[in-house]
Amino acid sequence: MDVVVSVGDVPVPPRLAARARRVITVPAGPLSSADVTDLRAHFPRSLAVIGEPDEVVEVANQLHRASFPVVVYTDEPLPLDDGVATARLTDHGPPMQAADSLIDLFGHTPLVRLDRTARDLSCQLLAKLEYLNPGGSVKDRPALRMVEVAEREGILHPGGTIVEPTSGNTGVGLAIVAARRGYRCIFVMPDKISEEKRSLLRAYGADVVICPTSVPPDHPDSYYSVSRRLAETTPGAWMPNQYANPDNPEAHVRTTGPEIWEQTAGRITHFVCAIGTGGTISGVGRYLKGRNPGVQVIGADPDGSVYSGGTGRPYLVEGIGEDFWPEAYDRTVADRVVRVSDRDSFLTARRVTREEGILVGGSCGTAIWAAVEVGRDLGPDDVVVVLLADSGRGYLSKVYDDSWMADHGFLRAGGDTVSAVLARKASSGLPPLVHVHPDETVRSAIAILKEFGVSQMPVVQAEPPVMLGEIVGTVSDRLLLETALVKPEVIDDPVSAVMERPLPVVGSGEPVDLAAARMAGGTSAVLVVDDGRPVGIVTRSDLLDFLAGPATSL
Repeated sequence: MDVVVSVGDVPVPPRLAARARRVITVPAGPLSSADVTDLRAHFPRSLAVIGEPDEVVEVANQLHRASFPVVVYTDEPLPLDDGVATARLTDHGPPMQAADSLIDLFGHTPLVRLDRTARDLSCQLLAKLEYLNPGGSVKDRPALRMVEVAEREGILHPGGTIVEPTSGNTGVGLAIVAARRGYRCIFVMPDKISEEKRSLLRAYGADVVICPTSVPPDHPDSYYSVSRRLAETTPGAWMPNQYANPDNPEAHVRTTGPEIWEQTAGRITHFVCAIGTGGTISGVGRYLKGRNPGVQVIGADPDGSVYSGGTGRPYLVEGIGEDFWPEAYDRTVADRVVRVSDRDSFLTARRVTREEGILVGGSCGTAIWAAVEVGRDLGPDDVVVVLLADSGRGYLSKVYDDSWMADHGFLRAGGDTVSAVLARKASSGLPPLVHVHPDETVRSAIAILKEFGVSQMPVVQAEPPVMLGEIVGTVSDRLLLETALVKPEVIDDPVSAVMERPLPVVGSGEPVDLAAARMAGGTSAVLVVDDGRPVGIVTRSDLLDFLAGPATSL
């Protein structure tokens, strides 16, 4: 239907409101000419009227006499004019097991035993399957609460725009709520997020803006800064700001925590959760400790994130860890934070998927690895609940793609591998990763190339050991020579002004012939990655030296 007219501000049933393009409230009594004119401007093909029986008749008859196609929703016989249609307001048949909307299905996710994963543990290991939320992740819960509170407080208005920085999951939850309530969405994401997640948000009708991962949070191009800028410049925009919004952890105090307590009959002794914004672990932990102060709350954190003592250096696992301390994170809740490598996260996720039949994402691998680590010291009376935040469906092109895993050094082939080439090269006394920084001069870069007798090197934002996200470019003697001949003054410019894109990557455990294939497109070198971290460069010359000598493998 086109319009629902609520007489006297009678609440419109959700099923009726969902069918309407517009809901208008009018006072009881005769409609004013302005009200009639406003309704006529919408050219309604169908116009529903609801209200108290003694108030709805006058309005419905008046609209009918004004030639509107009126349908009165009521469960009682009313003295309406001939020609005024009626329909039942409530369903009088036997009740059906159907929710009024997808939003009503948020939460109430099940627990399942991970007995194969925990085969070497004495404790009970249970998984809270948050990926069975309608939006596919635990983030449905805070998304709904943040919107509801913003509506109630008059911060988010009908037809408004939701702007949020997200790694994907919060965006999906917000997009579902927005679709039901008529909001537009703009989501800002770091560039390391999988293409599946970007496409998923676009499928919900959201605008997606991609920002670099390698810049600090206060940089103008960071996804935090871009989000704030869009929220300030977009008319009718509201930014939930899950990183600081108290309704993020509060959603878990009210829903997730009570569910876990009830499902375990209060027997839970340890709760393990990967830390992202900090909302889930803070909210659930706060509730559980309120019921039993002895419950241990354990955070699982990527190697490099601030929660486990890192500096925020880039890592590959998505959706968790931070390079700053979000206000949503209550530092007093977690009793322990376990640091987990990208390798352990990804391989654990793949193992759980194959052994338990539970398709989980990389961050779930982080949480499960930490839960198993904690469980090694526990006994049969201990009950460990690990929260699995999302599904592996958003990571099929990464964690579950053997080529991607091999390229990043997480899977290894047999025979002669790239690591053998690096070993042969290391015997010459060269540093593992000759490099230059983006703020060093071209003159300095030329001196480094000359000192070590190499033809090219990566441009990095940190000292080794370097994270993959800290590789920002490449310089070569060919590039510097060609540039200096055309523009001699470039010799004192920063390297960042002349560098080329980073080299293609190849995993240290991949076959030698794959490294050669990666150089077939015109590039003369590849960046070698082991366990997600750059460990060296292999050039065509290195491959020829290796192939000319005796076969070597590690």
